[in-house]
Order: sequence, then C-alpha cells, then structure tokens
Amino acid sequence: MNAIAIDDEPLALEVIKNLASKVSFIKLEAVFTNAFEAIGFLQQHKIDLIFLDIKMPDITGIELSKSLANPPMIIFTTAYTEHAVEGFEVNAVDYLLKPFSLARFIKACTRAQELFALKNNKPGETDSLFLKDGYEQIRVLLDDILYIEAAGNYLNVVLKHKKLMTRITINEMTNLLPADQFVRIHRSYIVAKNKVTKFNRQAVFIDLLEFPIGNNYEFGR
Repeated sequence: MNAIAIDDEPLALEVIKNLASKVSFIKLEAVFTNAFEAIGFLQQHKIDLIFLDIKMPDITGIELSKSLANPPMIIFTTAYTEHAVEGFEVNAVDYLLKPFSLARFIKACTRAQELFALKNNKPGETDSLFLKDGYEQIRVLLDDILYIEAAGNYLNVVLKHKKLMTRITINEMTNLLPADQFVRIHRSYIVAKNKVTKFNRQAVFIDLLEFPIGNNYEFGR
C-alpha cells in the first residue's frame, strides 16, 4: 500500500518512517510537516493510507480528513486520548496513541491491509468476498449472506448455514457490497434484498426474523 505521514513534529515523522520501513506491505511515499502541502500531494498521487496527526496548527487531522472528497484510509496518530471517539467517527482504520510500539503499529497497518484487500474485491464484478474470521481469510459467496449485524468495530455476517465475525465497520461493509443486492436498513443492520420475505414501514422480515428500519433508512421505497 502506498502511504504518507502528516505530523507537525519532525521527530514524530522520523518514528513513523522507521516503523514503516519494517512493514513489508507499506511503502511510505512522503512525509509532511505542512498539512496543506500534503493535501496538494494527495491531489496529484494515488495514496492508499495516511498516518495523520490530529492536533496540528492551522488545521486538525480531523478537519483535514473531512476536507478530502475521496479520502484514503486513515490511521490517526496523537498524544491526546480525548480525540479517540472523534477519530473513529470519521471511520478511521485505527487510532495510535503516542508513543506507540512497533507491535501496535504493525497491528494498525495489518488492519488497513485487510480493509484494502476487501475494497479490492470490486463488488459488482465478483460473486464473493474474502472475509477474515479469526486467523483465516474465508471466501463468502454473496448469495449465501442473509444479513449483517454490527457489533462495535466487528460485524456478524450471517450466512445460510453459519455465522462469521469479522473486524470491519458497518460503514465499510456498506461501501463494499453491491447496492443492487444489499441494503442498509438500520445503523446496525444490512439485509440481502433477495432474502427478504416481507416488509412494512417499521420492519423487514427474513422468514421469522424481524429487523427494524431505522429513522434515517428505508426499504423498498
């Protein structure tokens, strides 16, 4: 994966450069102490991942991420724990609290790599996804999926004959699945359209299972 790092502290960038050099699947293309220079670089280059400090002068990492029309994956790096919740609200891959170890850095990079692999399944051009369940990558046929339920930063993917738990957010999964086959009906649920047996204004049913339709969602309208 092609990556950049943005931090107003040169020493922090040196740490990331050193750690990234030890991760075989990360290619750190550039580092920036000036966030606006980084934005210009992003407009000219294809970048898959940003290591992004949150507390910077002129613009915060949160503000920078929200300013990007099509942002790469983001791993926030900061010395301030109070920004963690806000960081995850913008769908950050991970949140590294300074000073972080090589092991913790690799864990965050590995999660980004797994998400990168999922995104490159190219929904609409394939009939399956590879999902990580424990230590295994399991091929899941889209037609086998009944529904998906959020469980924090994990998802329960319920199939015809079994259930998988995979570490990915429901927002990420919504973007991966083909919209003509799956629909998100609630902050916690995605259902397979061809598995729905009936629905009304308040709920969707898959046989005897009932799923609420959230206030900001709809089905079949």
